[in-house]
Amino acid sequence: MKDTGFLWMLLLAFSNGIITAQSQESFQNPVFEPILADPTVIRSENGIFYAYGTQDDWGDGQGSRLVPVIKSQDLVKWEYLGNAFQTKPGWKEKGGIWAPDVVKVGNRYHLYYAFSVWGDVNPGIGLAVADTPAGPFNDLGKLFLSDEIKVPNSIDPFYWEEGGRKYLFWGSYSNAADQGTYMVELSDDGKSVPDLNKKVKVAAGDFEAVVIHKRGKYYYFIGSKENCCEGENSKYHLRVGRSENLSGPFLDKEGRDLKDRGTGTVILEGNDIFAGPGHNSRIFSDKHRNDWVLYHAILKSNPRVKSGANRRVLMLGKVIWENDWPSLETGMPVKDNHNGPVWK
Repeated sequence: MKDTGFLWMLLLAFSNGIITAQSQESFQNPVFEPILADPTVIRSENGIFYAYGTQDDWGDGQGSRLVPVIKSQDLVKWEYLGNAFQTKPGWKEKGGIWAPDVVKVGNRYHLYYAFSVWGDVNPGIGLAVADTPAGPFNDLGKLFLSDEIKVPNSIDPFYWEEGGRKYLFWGSYSNAADQGTYMVELSDDGKSVPDLNKKVKVAAGDFEAVVIHKRGKYYYFIGSKENCCEGENSKYHLRVGRSENLSGPFLDKEGRDLKDRGTGTVILEGNDIFAGPGHNSRIFSDKHRNDWVLYHAILKSNPRVKSGANRRVLMLGKVIWENDWPSLETGMPVKDNHNGPVWK
């Protein structure tokens, strides 16, 4: 009878919401396809995740999507909403809208983006704003062109705010003397760069797609290296360094400064199933303080869509910490079913 009474109490507790089951989704990569390249992800105040990707033609007859927007409640199941832009910004004659970074600044949502074509001698970075994370975003124009800020291949913006001050990180591949990833302080409203000359180099020009993550006393620089977009032959991968200061120096596990080429500790690379994993989002911590990140990769068995674009699908991975250094699970993309984040 005691056991029966306990069972009734347990059932009553569940029905009254005193005891709740953990909500954990089992998932299989990719979590979204056919394409969401160079993903940036933001979590709104109501707990909904929004992800944004580089302008791309998905090969479905709908043409080139001007920064696709998708949403999710758990990082596992995603729904396509539409495009962030209704029309392409006009401050540059040619180019696509690449590598958006969306953040909430004050009461509005800022979308920092690169405007470029392959082999562009003078790409730039612009800003659009919206009242909601779903958009549409209203373009405010350029922050700078590469020749104005004197950093070649100025793409891949990343926003950081700390202590009331706002910064932009950016940069991509180049062999020029002034190559590299840099940071510069933004205006108080995050809409301009007061002094283009006050930039600080933080990594070499064989990195791109910088993401900064703060954990404990360290700032972590996570960047991508090698070719992103050669289908099943892509060698894109992620490397990391860390520093106790936002402006660096960022050092890898071997103590090498990321401002030197050929440095960085590898934390994710391709395998027999996926090529070119990289260009990750910010890191999110779930209810149990497990860390999760999204990135793109190319399924080797189906590397391109009908338009010829690289089929860079959206991937979800768990970040593993050991001795204050991160890695992504096995160090390679995981396809098979495994447990996802817990948010409630």
